[in-house]
Amino acid sequence: MTRPHLLFVYNADGGPLNALKDLWHKTVSPATYDCQLCAVTYGPLGMRREWREFVRSLPADVTFLHRDELAAQYGVQGVALPAAFVLDGAQVRPWLSAEAVREARTLDDLMSLVRASLPMTAGPDTGVRPA
Repeated sequence: MTRPHLLFVYNADGGPLNALKDLWHKTVSPATYDCQLCAVTYGPLGMRREWREFVRSLPADVTFLHRDELAAQYGVQGVALPAAFVLDGAQVRPWLSAEAVREARTLDDLMSLVRASLPMTAGPDTGVRPA
């Protein structure tokens, strides 16, 4: 069975300066911070341990990207973020919409959403790859 490859994409640009700006924004004005994925999976000292362990336990390969990295690496632009995608060869397919991710107000909500929506790949005998 082939493991799916999941891409979680933050609604933020990468780089140390942007990370500091985002940390400041989340701390000073969390209600106006525009990346729910960042807000629930990161604390002031980095990625939350519970989320990191959850991601490691998934039956999937997982990559985290910032919006500028999604555009640079896969040419995907103009999509609502934060969101998650399935990488199928060189094709990036939507998996969890920005709306669904934004509705996950807590880390438990997000982990439940991921568990319930996890894409599975069929075995080699059928060649079927459901979304």
